Amino acid sequence: EGDGWQMLEPVAARADRGAVDDALTTIVTAKTDREIAAAPASLAEFGLDKPAAEITATLKDGKQLGLFLGSKSPTGVWVYARDRDKPAVFVVSESVLRDATKPVADFRDNTLLAFNRAAVTGLEIVTRDDTLVLEGGDRAWALTRPAALPADADTIADLLDKLATAKVKSFVAEAPRSLEPYGLERPVRLSVHTGKDKERATKSLLLGRVDAKSKGVYAMRPGESSVFLLPEDVWTALPKNVAALRNKVVVDFDRAKLARLDLESPKGKVTLVRESDRWRITAPEALPADQAEVGAVLARLRELRAQGFLSDDASGVPRYLARAEVRVALTAEGASEPTTVLLAPSPERRGGQPSAYAAVAGRGPVVLVDATALGQLARSVTELRDRRLLAG
Repeated sequence: EGDGWQMLEPVAARADRGAVDDALTTIVTAKTDREIAAAPASLAEFGLDKPAAEITATLKDGKQLGLFLGSKSPTGVWVYARDRDKPAVFVVSESVLRDATKPVADFRDNTLLAFNRAAVTGLEIVTRDDTLVLEGGDRAWALTRPAALPADADTIADLLDKLATAKVKSFVAEAPRSLEPYGLERPVRLSVHTGKDKERATKSLLLGRVDAKSKGVYAMRPGESSVFLLPEDVWTALPKNVAALRNKVVVDFDRAKLARLDLESPKGKVTLVRESDRWRITAPEALPADQAEVGAVLARLRELRAQGFLSDDASGVPRYLARAEVRVALTAEGASEPTTVLLAPSPERRGGQPSAYAAVAGRGPVVLVDATALGQLARSVTELRDRRLLAG
């Protein structure tokens, strides 16, 4: 159909164009090596009384061509064959029998979801507990349901990459009497939207139980009867709640547009300004700055990720960060006010490791981050000054 193939029997399913074309090429280009018997007395001698395979090729004009394949020759290089409409027995390459007797699964399309990765504009994840809706594309994503929140572009990119490249591991069942053994009676539904408005198209996937032994997850496509097994990492990459989808970047800024950096910690206060793409210390005294050390502070700040959310806005700042231990103020070129990141020690632990509270002042949300950020962002003037003996 069109430029592809559809499997009609033994199951109705999409066929793998490459596999079908390869088999078709083998069959239609096969040559008769030699004739064995013009009028054989017994077809059983060649395994053609009960053929190992029967190939019927239907042409566009409706004409059909048939070929029977029997047993292999003693050397195994050839296979006995007969034209459906002629009595003569001849031999053709064994590769014809090989391609004609491949299992059904080899001819099925094992593509999970065929979609244009660059054209994705929305996602919907329906679990037993919630419905998560996202809109956006490329690196800009936002949750629109159950709450309007910035979404984590990295998490979404990882999911889309998995969906675009994942292949079906195996086809498990065709139209089973019950979907319960596969956890598909109440599945998680994932929908990928491409395009916008009238051009919008949707591809969906139903996900069921994880099979630890097979290291996979059972799945189906809506409207199809086949249950198949997917790699377990597809299930692992699927965000299942708001916390997994929320944007975990604590503070987003453009390093190239920064004009000033103020640090305040138990190690003192330090002010740096950027001039001609180089940083210099202006307080507590005028000193040349170590560009690598300043760059490390900014890099650590950009890498700061939330391990957990304690509030959705700035309302939690007075409770958790009234006595911030570290303050980092970032002032962009032309900005009237800086963006200030607050950090303080936290008694909570994540993954067995200590955490710290963090938030953007006046904006929030309050989050938990790795406690090592406290030490990495608390820098003294001595640590930030240029320590080269001979500069230039």
